[in-house]
Amino acid sequence: MSTRKLNAEQKYNKWIVILSIIIPLAVAALFTVKLKDLGFNVEPLTFLPPIYATINGITAFVLLVAVWAIKNNKRKLHENLMKFAISLSVIFLVMYVAYHMTSDSAKFGGEGAIRSIYFFILITHIALSVVVIPFVLITYVRAITNNIQRHKKIARITFPLWLYVAVTGVIVYLMISPYYV
Repeated sequence: MSTRKLNAEQKYNKWIVILSIIIPLAVAALFTVKLKDLGFNVEPLTFLPPIYATINGITAFVLLVAVWAIKNNKRKLHENLMKFAISLSVIFLVMYVAYHMTSDSAKFGGEGAIRSIYFFILITHIALSVVVIPFVLITYVRAITNNIQRHKKIARITFPLWLYVAVTGVIVYLMISPYYV
């Protein structure tokens, strides 16, 4: 590996660390903030969960097509699809935070085994949604710095993590949607 490629990657490392810490902390903090409690007269954005669940589903589809594209030597298509997937994830995050800042969280009402399954999927979804952030950022940086060998190596880890987060986001929504008020 050339020193130039490594140096190009290293200049992004500080931002990767900062974003990997700030994003989950900001989401967790904003999750606890209710705009009405701060004196804002806002209507609950209860229409958002099916939209951001759909965005998760689209993200999963885009990731699968992006993998197909690169395996078929369609590098520019792969690049554009990955940028789109990152954009979708950012849009999801904004909607998710907006919903939780204006609405009370739905409580899962299932009982028995389905309750355990739901919470297993939810907990792994949340944990991996935090874990995947630096993986996505590192994978992206390795691509834009043209460090393709290192990009491929980490993408083999990033892809299944990100796909799992996207798919389980849809599953969590489908499982809790009957309990939205």
